Amino acid sequence: MKAVAIQAFGRPEGLALIDLPAPTPAEGQVLIANEAIGVGGVDVVIRRGVLAGYGFKEGHVPGSEVAGIVTAVGDGVDTSWVGQRVWAFTGVSGGYVEQAIASVEHILPLPANLSPVDAVTLGSSGMVAHFALAHAHFAPGESVLVRGAAGSIGIMTVQLAARGGAGAVAVTTSSAERGDRLRKLGATHVLDRSGEGGEDAPEGYDVIIDIVAGADMPSFFAKLNPNGRMVAVGMVGGQPPADFGMTMMAAFRKSMSFATFSADTVAEADRRAVRTEQFAAASRGELPMVVHEVLPLEEAVPAHRKMDAGEVFGRIVLTP
Repeated sequence: MKAVAIQAFGRPEGLALIDLPAPTPAEGQVLIANEAIGVGGVDVVIRRGVLAGYGFKEGHVPGSEVAGIVTAVGDGVDTSWVGQRVWAFTGVSGGYVEQAIASVEHILPLPANLSPVDAVTLGSSGMVAHFALAHAHFAPGESVLVRGAAGSIGIMTVQLAARGGAGAVAVTTSSAERGDRLRKLGATHVLDRSGEGGEDAPEGYDVIIDIVAGADMPSFFAKLNPNGRMVAVGMVGGQPPADFGMTMMAAFRKSMSFATFSADTVAEADRRAVRTEQFAAASRGELPMVVHEVLPLEEAVPAHRKMDAGEVFGRIVLTP
C-alpha cells in the first residue's frame, strides 16, 4: 500500500511517498480502507523534529485520525464491524496510509449523513476543544480568548465557547478576512496575532485557550483577568521561553493559573461520549465543519507547506 513517511525531520520536503506491506489486524484491532485522513498540528510538530526526544525517529508515518470502511477485524472483534463506515484514532502514527490499523476501542461508527472528510475535521479537534474548555473551568458568561483560532482546534473552541454561553469570544488571527469568517462561527472580537486591536474588545479575559505557544506566549498573561486561567493545548509556534513562568510570578497578586492539556489524560469512555455527541450535532448541521482543502495522499508535502506558511483555515484532509 502507499504511505507517507518522515524520511528526514525538518522541512515538509522530508516527507516521502513510500510503499509498505498491507497490514493485518491483530487481536482487538480493525483494518480500515481510508477515505479521509486528517492533517493535524501534531503531525507538523512531529515532522519538524520538535518531539524527537520523545522517541520519534525517521521513517515515522504520521497521522492520528482517519475515516473509512472497516475491511477486516482481528481476533476478539465483532465481525459486524466489517463494512461499517467509521472514524478512527490511530495514536500518534499510522494515519497517512491507504489502509490503517486501529484498536476497536478507538473507532466510532459514522452517522449516515456525516462524510469521512467532516469526520476527520471534527473527531480530534472537537474533543480537544471541549475538554480544554473544561480544563480551564470555563463557565457561562465568562470571556474567552482563543489564540491561534484559524486552525481546526481553534475553530471548534470558538464554536463551543459561543454555544456554551461565553460573555465574549475573542480570537487572534492574521487577517480581517479570517476574522470575518470566525465571527460567523461565534467570535465577537477579532484581534491581531499579538492580541491587540479589536473594537470594544475586553481588556482582560477569564480564559485563554492557546494553540500556538512559542516565544510570544508569556505576553498573553497580561491579558488574563484576576483568577484567569490559560490552557495551552498545542505549540504550533514552537516551545515557549524556558522562563515563561516568571511573567506569572511578576503578577502574583492576580492569582492567575496556567496549565497544559493533553487528551491523553481523559478517560477513553469520556472521549468517546463527547465525540459521539459532536458527530450527531454535526450530522444535524449544528456544528459547521471548516475544511480548508482536500488533497490526495501523495500531496502531503504541499499540505505541510501550507501548514508551515500559516495559510490554512480549518482542516486539510488527505485522501488515498
